Amino acid sequence: MSDKTPITRLTIRRPDDWHLHLRDGEMLESVLPYSAAHFARAIIMPNLVPPVVTAEQAAGYRDRIMAALPDGMRFTPLMTLYMTEDTDPADVARAHAEGIATAVKLYPAGATTNSASGVRDFDKVRAVLEKMAEIGMPLCVHGEVTDHAIDIFDREATFIDRVLKPIRKKVPDLRVIMEHVTTQDAVDFVRDNPKNLAATITTHHLIINRNSILAGGIRPHYYCLPVAKRERHRIALVQAAVSGDPRFFLGTDSAPHTDPAKLQSCGCAGCFTAPNTLSCLAEVFEAAGKLKALESFTSLNGPAYYRLPPNEETITLVKGDPVAYPERIDTGAGPVTVFDPGFPLHWHVEA
Repeated sequence: MSDKTPITRLTIRRPDDWHLHLRDGEMLESVLPYSAAHFARAIIMPNLVPPVVTAEQAAGYRDRIMAALPDGMRFTPLMTLYMTEDTDPADVARAHAEGIATAVKLYPAGATTNSASGVRDFDKVRAVLEKMAEIGMPLCVHGEVTDHAIDIFDREATFIDRVLKPIRKKVPDLRVIMEHVTTQDAVDFVRDNPKNLAATITTHHLIINRNSILAGGIRPHYYCLPVAKRERHRIALVQAAVSGDPRFFLGTDSAPHTDPAKLQSCGCAGCFTAPNTLSCLAEVFEAAGKLKALESFTSLNGPAYYRLPPNEETITLVKGDPVAYPERIDTGAGPVTVFDPGFPLHWHVEA
């Protein structure tokens, strides 16, 4: 049932971001405040150069994030380990037991930015997956095959059949999060498999489709991986996000790249959505007549799946005149363009 009375103020528990790229160095220092301003916790992606593979490396990266956090801001980075074919199950177990890492990230080799060290032969990581199932440590999955014979728009659906189904059959107790799902196929797969499976949905995939990237000219700031799909898939994502189904929750996949890195003959994939995500989401949920479901998607479902308590603090979203966000931000690494949803944003987080 849709919300019947117009809402102009909405107070929800402080959200978490279950998929976030903070980078490192000068970029980290510049983009971290935008996430910390609104989000209490975030699952931090490990695809640095070199990648965050071991418990020691994850602890070091966590220390750098906390050192970059501005005074007065409260934010907890939840670290992940980058799975390679040489990942040590004992090191993974230690990282989990000592509270260093919350999850392990699986990148098929070559699937996205800085994923060259990812997995090619999934049988080689079977022991790691079995150890994770034993200790209850979740696996975050970038769900695309990298076979060049597979059309880029079909790579998520093919991954489900070729990789994810066999993994779940061999290690049924492994808790899996399909990250940044983009297709009706992925939504249906999660709905049809109620045990040990969930999915994150990004802000930008709720808003853009492949026409946004390609129709009327190439728009590189909408290029991301997984690439946005047909409109029917975007609609399926919106329906999943607003449904209240606890297996779907927010992972922004906010991924800053400098404009020179985006605007070249082989540009980087990623959308920087951290500054305006909550404004964008409020518009999407209001348009669907499901504004009251925003708290479940942003603040409740993710903690429940990760077996963490929801945040006690709250934030309030207020609707009013259109909000102006910067077109880009300046960082020590170079300018980074902020995601433009293509429509006015009337909702903002009250100070």
